[in-house]
Amino acid sequence: MDLHENLKGKTVVITGGSGILCREFAYAYAKQGMNVAVLGRTLSKLEEVRDKINELGGNGLAVVCDVVDKDSVINAKKVVNDTFGKVDILVNGAGGNHPKGTTTKEYFEKGDIENPDVVSFFDLSKENFNYVFDLNIVGTLIPTQVFIVDMLDNPGANVLNIASMSSYHAITKVSAYCAAKAAISNFTEWLAVHFAKSGIRVNALAPGWFETVQNKTLLRNPDGSLSERSKKVLAHTPMGRFGVPEDLTGTLLWLTDSAQSGFVTGATIPVDGGFQAYFGV
Repeated sequence: MDLHENLKGKTVVITGGSGILCREFAYAYAKQGMNVAVLGRTLSKLEEVRDKINELGGNGLAVVCDVVDKDSVINAKKVVNDTFGKVDILVNGAGGNHPKGTTTKEYFEKGDIENPDVVSFFDLSKENFNYVFDLNIVGTLIPTQVFIVDMLDNPGANVLNIASMSSYHAITKVSAYCAAKAAISNFTEWLAVHFAKSGIRVNALAPGWFETVQNKTLLRNPDGSLSERSKKVLAHTPMGRFGVPEDLTGTLLWLTDSAQSGFVTGATIPVDGGFQAYFGV
């Protein structure tokens, strides 16, 4: 991995820091000699990531935090500040979907409403839709409000949000997730403009199709074989494979290293094997 001397010694906070993708972000930052605070809801998983950060040459910190609870985030910031000082980079990695915010079928069919084995559009509850929105939107809003205070008058400070392929185009079944991730891309642009005069950059990373815990049941059959949905995804991905977490780290480091991307703000960068660019023909 290339060294980013501008990042060495800086402090980054990663929400959702024990997730499959975000832990890889943490390790990439560790290799740059950074202070890396991983925030999440399960201490044991965070401690595992923290220990690996330390092994790789960074300074790790595990902090239990609920990103939709402002008091919890404020308390987490105090722990980070007491340990590392001011925060230079925030990665809003917390997010995801909820099974009850997902329809069973791609297309509505007559009889679905009465079928107890089918979750139709009409079965999507306000509570579950709100859960997905809160996790993605409120879970980005609150940490940004709390941590961006450290970035005022802090040259090179920046925020990185996590968007999705569904930020560009609707993806079948996952309606709440699509709407929330489209909002993330728009909110990234809004934040970038709002804080431009303050010298704070805000961008987003849009991963393509990666196998994570959250989408495992959509991409794999119970026996581990590719689902029909996976086959569609791969047919629509010119590079013909799923991404692996390491595919994201080069773009991650570039976007958050102001010595290399100091004039980039308000951008959502796809890392997707060509998925977003391809229209099937």
